Amino acid sequence: MVHKLRLGAGSGWAPSDPQPALELIEKGNIDYLCFDQLAELTMAVLQITKTRDPKRGYAWQHIIDGMKMLLVPAHKKGIKLITNGGGVNCEEAANQVLNIARENNLNDLKIGIVSGDDILDKLDACRHKGWRFRNLDTGEDDIDSIRERIVSAHAYIGADGIIGALGEGAHVVITGRVSDNALFVAPIMHQFGWQYQEPYWNLIGAAVTVGHIIECASWCCGQNSVLWERMPQPWALGYPLTEFYEDGTAIITKAPDTGGLVNEWTIKEQLVYEVHDPRNYLMPDGIADLTTLKLEDLGDDRVRISNMTGKPRPETLKVQIGYSDGYIAENLTIIGAPQALAKAKRMEEVGRERLKQMGLNPDELQMRVDYVGINSLLGPVVPMPDEDSVNEIGLRIAAKAKTAVEAQRIVASFGMMTGTPVGVGFSAPRAPRPVIALWPTLIPRDEVPINFVVKEVS
Repeated sequence: MVHKLRLGAGSGWAPSDPQPALELIEKGNIDYLCFDQLAELTMAVLQITKTRDPKRGYAWQHIIDGMKMLLVPAHKKGIKLITNGGGVNCEEAANQVLNIARENNLNDLKIGIVSGDDILDKLDACRHKGWRFRNLDTGEDDIDSIRERIVSAHAYIGADGIIGALGEGAHVVITGRVSDNALFVAPIMHQFGWQYQEPYWNLIGAAVTVGHIIECASWCCGQNSVLWERMPQPWALGYPLTEFYEDGTAIITKAPDTGGLVNEWTIKEQLVYEVHDPRNYLMPDGIADLTTLKLEDLGDDRVRISNMTGKPRPETLKVQIGYSDGYIAENLTIIGAPQALAKAKRMEEVGRERLKQMGLNPDELQMRVDYVGINSLLGPVVPMPDEDSVNEIGLRIAAKAKTAVEAQRIVASFGMMTGTPVGVGFSAPRAPRPVIALWPTLIPRDEVPINFVVKEVS
């Protein structure tokens, strides 16, 4: 008999609606429910939030509102929950979940807390050893130009700590910046007793592949799909689950009696998402080869995946360093017919001239002008329409400033535009907001020790 494990994806972003996750708990017959709450920029934003309030820094809506809805029914069914919603404050996130458990008399609940992804205090020590944090996007050799502006640095760690916490009986595991698919790799490796060694690399590659497919929740069930015109009940998309077998094969499906679609094409759409080299999909737990797998559409929203392969995990881990990079000033004005396009062009001209009058050269600013409804997504490749065909335009002007004071001056200059032509609608200008830029880089795996603790309700 081939053993199998059923895992569900309870979220793919933050904030997320917990209702589809509850459907998986109630109808999915799953063993684990995993929640991906972190995007690339989220860690830096959460770090700023924690700086302002030491009790924050986690995915608040997910940990508070989501767990109030999901914790009790999951625990009653023996479903274990794994989430990276701990962000930069896993300890406080765990305290909040423990409070929810106490309020509901879940006195046997154990929570695992994984740490090690925060490497901010390791940057200088690594550099003293000769390591350089080269920017993977720009090629810049090291972080000298941004060192004094760094606010966060988190490595994408793997499943190690989650596996350890599950091994000590944790019912809920809370992590920070693990790789998205590590949330799924961990229970698979724990359940089947796999190790980071031969002969398990192909099997771990399969777990990484399946985790990649379902990590964004409803995306492999038809969200953001080229099949959008024939998507059943897109307002009630089901979240995915996988039947993962010990032999490294899997079936992807979704919560029963829900909207959306799982077929060969929705799986392929997610397979190519955020993948640069399909033969070497580098993750902290292993390197998946996405070119060897075979898909078989079984019908009824079920797709079988076989022949998945992998290679040993890399010796380095990806790191996202977040650093302060000035401020954004922004203004949006809605312009109506007649002559909407002519008015928009005129208002752009007025805005640029106003900046010059205030001593701010628009040519020296990092500035962007969008005609929303015409070219805000596709930019200059889109031809301008005929004037008579445009009913309304949203004129968005944004500029980057070095300081908050300069950004506020730019906002003030934008405000002058609202009084130019007739037939426009506008709201109060947005306050300048700080920019957190990202510096993608690598760190030796040996420099990132991973730890975990397990706490009980008391």
